[in-house]
Amino acid sequence: MKKKILFSLFFIFILTAISCKHSTKENEVVAIKPSTETAKDSITRATFVDDFGDQMEVMINHTQSTAKVFLDGKTYEVKKVDELPEYTAANGEYQYSDIHGNITFLKKDADMVLFHYKKNKENGQTKMASY
Repeated sequence: MKKKILFSLFFIFILTAISCKHSTKENEVVAIKPSTETAKDSITRATFVDDFGDQMEVMINHTQSTAKVFLDGKTYEVKKVDELPEYTAANGEYQYSDIHGNITFLKKDADMVLFHYKKNKENGQTKMASY
């Protein structure tokens, strides 16, 4: 009986010694995600209706210097041209321009205006002499 008690105590002592050396908590692996900086694009969206009732929507991405023109169910992608005045964007076939409020979208090879919108300027009070 004494041997069983001694053996049990010795066995418990060994288990305790082993368990103290081995940590119960596993080493945590922390995965660090690389920071991906996504710059938000500066996008301007406008809708124009011409004198004929045609509607054209334009999305201008100022960050990427591109524009998307939506007209008659079709989408046209054009890139900003710095050599031309104001905001002008073009590709091989089409050209979009916004010069002093005159919005023009034309097909270059046929010299055909697909859409034209002129912004109405509201005349404020003018200084006119009354005689």
